[in-house]
Amino acid sequence: MRTGFAREGDLVPINASLTGRLRNTSLPKSRALMPLFEAVVNAIQAVDEAHTADMDATHIEIRIVRDQQMPMQFGEDPQASAYVLPITGFTVIDNGEGFHDANMESFETLDSEYRTAYGCRGIGRLLWLKAFQRVEVISRYIGPEGSMKEREFVFTAASGVSQHHVQASHATGTGTEVRLLSFGETYRPYAPKNTLPIAKSILEHCLWYFVRPGGAPNISVIDDSERLDLRRVFADYMLTSAETDHVIIKHHSFDLTHLRLKAASKPTPQLNWCAANRVVIPENLSGRVPGLHGKLRDGDEEFMYACFLQSQFLDDSVRPERTGFDIPEVNEGAFDEDDPSMSDIRDAALVSAAQYLRSSLAKAQEAGRARVENFVDNKAPRYRPILRHIDQEKLSVDPAIGDRELELQLHRYFNELEVELLAEGQRVLASENIADQAYSQKLQEYLEKVDDIKKSDLVAYVFHRKVILDLLMKAIEVDSDGKYVKEDVIHSLIMPMRATSDDVAYAASNLWLIDERLAFHNYLASDKTISSMPITESTSPLEPDLLALKVNVPLLVSEGESLPLASIVVVEIKRPGRNDAKSGRDKDPLDQALTYLERVRQGQVKTAKGRLIPKSDRIPGFCYIISDLTKTVLERCKLYDLQPTDDNLGFFGYNDNFKAYIEVISFDRLLKAASQRNRAFFDRLGLPVH
Repeated sequence: MRTGFAREGDLVPINASLTGRLRNTSLPKSRALMPLFEAVVNAIQAVDEAHTADMDATHIEIRIVRDQQMPMQFGEDPQASAYVLPITGFTVIDNGEGFHDANMESFETLDSEYRTAYGCRGIGRLLWLKAFQRVEVISRYIGPEGSMKEREFVFTAASGVSQHHVQASHATGTGTEVRLLSFGETYRPYAPKNTLPIAKSILEHCLWYFVRPGGAPNISVIDDSERLDLRRVFADYMLTSAETDHVIIKHHSFDLTHLRLKAASKPTPQLNWCAANRVVIPENLSGRVPGLHGKLRDGDEEFMYACFLQSQFLDDSVRPERTGFDIPEVNEGAFDEDDPSMSDIRDAALVSAAQYLRSSLAKAQEAGRARVENFVDNKAPRYRPILRHIDQEKLSVDPAIGDRELELQLHRYFNELEVELLAEGQRVLASENIADQAYSQKLQEYLEKVDDIKKSDLVAYVFHRKVILDLLMKAIEVDSDGKYVKEDVIHSLIMPMRATSDDVAYAASNLWLIDERLAFHNYLASDKTISSMPITESTSPLEPDLLALKVNVPLLVSEGESLPLASIVVVEIKRPGRNDAKSGRDKDPLDQALTYLERVRQGQVKTAKGRLIPKSDRIPGFCYIISDLTKTVLERCKLYDLQPTDDNLGFFGYNDNFKAYIEVISFDRLLKAASQRNRAFFDRLGLPVH
């Protein structure tokens, strides 16, 4: 930051640009309070130097400065006042050693090595100017001759250090006051607004100083008349005393400090990567250790786990801005084998954490597996056959996990098992020594997995049917207004709207509700005009609810042979409770179905490949009308000479003129018959049948 002209024979320094360094200095918006943290850490180091033997003699005040003229904004902390004034800056006051000449020279030197023993990189003051427009410093220190001095200066991006004055002081003690002023709009919205969240953020960043031997200085956060003592906040924060561990990773030494924090203090378990006693990366450990997802229990108390990781290796590898490390995530080359990667270090830390938390993790793992068992038993039975093939550690889920997240997690494990099964099958088939006992064992294990996968698929299909039946039961009930759902709701359960079988996956069709044989139809069309169906050339604009044409599949691939059509099925759905059936195609559901059937027969029908189907006028037809048996529907059934079923919940008959079997099925009969056909499967899975 200093400039001047070198004389001949002098060493010529390379000039540094403050604005250029600021431009190249990174400060994420999510770390908006990092400049304040740097000022606080500087204050802690200053009081450490001045009061090495007596931490109780130290004090650091962090004053929140608010704009008294600006309109109030809504606060984020429900425990604090509802409205808070905007923060414009912070003032950090300490009774440390002060800005003596050596400190000042270091401050004016970019990338100073003066305090490297403390892990200082000369970057903290640059972060000040990233978030604040102006910094004012007033400091009292003991000069070289032993007299008290007072230093005052201003620090800005435009001028660097300016208005620098040093004078004699009559003060009785050393110390520094750093004023971070004009909090920039780029960062201010991302910083906490209330006193307690700010105090907690400072504590979390400086937590190491509170758990280190000797403890932390007296630090207070002051916001107008409110004062928070960080030692007290820390006491409320901690559940038990810290425990340390030491590990060696590729010849490098690492120290871990394990903490149990009160559950309300931190939202997630964390691994804090530190450099020079400062948190650089707080990493979420949720799910990284089996059973470690959030809160844990120690007897009757809940706690949140936190670990602080320190090493000279981390100190040497931290980036200048202290927002990350120049350490690869994984080592990929032979030249890096002597140094650990981030994953190497993390894995060692997780092993240490698992050992430290072993008793609490065992209980959490048990609760997680119970959550899986309960979910599979009651809501996702398809996963029951494959649970024994999933690593038990993976089943130690967060007991508080939601159904949707758990379903996705189990589905991911299912997919992984399928991929693993394919690879295993290739290995088994590639084996040459099939007479070997080991081969027989591998084959048996492989076939067991295949069997369980297929069982899972079958269970999923049966459970799907149970869900459809439950939805149908709700759909035919009246709502709170005494009204029934419209036809399209029922329609969408049986067959999605505006779709042909080419558009809809096989599992999406639920024609088995009507008749199990309909589930195997080769062509389906839903709410499309007859002329738009690729299997017919009829020009009729009439739209049957569902029309199915069943073709004898083996004959479709026999070139030059005839294609006899096995059957034509028309399904008509009426709104539950509807009582307006009367003569006329617009109102008579039976007439509508028969008309649809006749037009298909007369439409010079072709297959989807354009081949004529001979003698289609004599193909048997099946018409299903799904409707409540209201008075007018009963009248139409009588008119068509249909016979009641044994349970009086439907009618059936054969119309010789149309060569069609007709069945009128009430919604109650539809639900009852489908449930009875599937009951044996539901009972086997332990699913309730209404």
